[in-house]
Amino acid sequence: MSRIEFRNVRHAYPPPPGQAPVYALKEVSQVWEDGGAYALLGPSGCGKTTLLNIISGLLTPSEGSILFDDNEITQRPTADRHIAQVFQFPVVYDTMSVFDNLAFPLRNRGMPESQVQARVIEIAEMLDLSDRLKHRASGLSADGKQKISLGRGLVREDVNAILFDEPLTVIDPHLKWQLRSKLKELHQQIGVTMIYVTHDQVEALTFADKVVVMHDGGVVQVGTPVELFSRPRHTFVGYFIGSPGMNVLPCRLDNGQPVFANNLLSSGYPADTDLSGKLEIGIRPEFVHFASQGIPVAIEKVEDLGRYQVVTVKHETEQIKMIVAEDQLIPSENPQIQFDPENLRIYCDDWAVGADGA
Repeated sequence: MSRIEFRNVRHAYPPPPGQAPVYALKEVSQVWEDGGAYALLGPSGCGKTTLLNIISGLLTPSEGSILFDDNEITQRPTADRHIAQVFQFPVVYDTMSVFDNLAFPLRNRGMPESQVQARVIEIAEMLDLSDRLKHRASGLSADGKQKISLGRGLVREDVNAILFDEPLTVIDPHLKWQLRSKLKELHQQIGVTMIYVTHDQVEALTFADKVVVMHDGGVVQVGTPVELFSRPRHTFVGYFIGSPGMNVLPCRLDNGQPVFANNLLSSGYPADTDLSGKLEIGIRPEFVHFASQGIPVAIEKVEDLGRYQVVTVKHETEQIKMIVAEDQLIPSENPQIQFDPENLRIYCDDWAVGADGA
């Protein structure tokens, strides 16, 4: 296992003739600590897979350095990096048995057969494949084949990290939760560094100890699920994480406090009054409440989701989402709302300002 470090890494794919390069991965300086469980989270095209392939050596970055435990490996081939990679679509040898699929990486490295037997049986027990070891891989379902792909990464004890590139995309929805739980359990058992690429916030937040949120080719925030929810440093993080996402509304400043549509608000994170740029406030729907005095709104929609209701209100031209308890009455006349000051953040050009902001 290794500590993986990116130092000023950038990557551009070859552009058409006569055009300047466009960077799929903007400058990234990031550390993945030895033994950690990480997720790379972001929408399609944000650079997640590019970053993963640079770690594995399938891509050589245009600029910057990659270190494993302080050893420079930027130009070293994939085979020398001792990386296991599990792809979106299961890669198995259909004509082989499950046992032979799991044993393949060990036999390929010349391990004695007695050790191969012991290690394969151990990994098969972890993956609940013990009763299928003699079966041909071609007869397995998609989740069973993906377990084999995972097992081929786990069976080697010399890997520096296991990389997952959206491994649950082709798995039936009712089986995804089981495999996510199994991955989490396996990480706790073996402690190898795992980096998991996904666009699904549920997968990222349930699997990872730390989530690396990516947007437009760059890393915008790294944190625990709680940190990303409660203290988003970028408006994209607030919008992308949470359901519904964070409300982002235009504002101006008055003595460091935000003013939204001529309503002076209170924030626990006051900002400098000399800020220049696009100013906005961010407030999650969980921290918007009906009140006897506050911002007047019109109720546009109420969605009953069982345990809670999602209420969409409007003040002038701005829509605001609220999460309201299932047993709470929604005002029928002259509704007004308030924002929780301790969870109201100010953003300048999409970055949080004030205490512990960007």
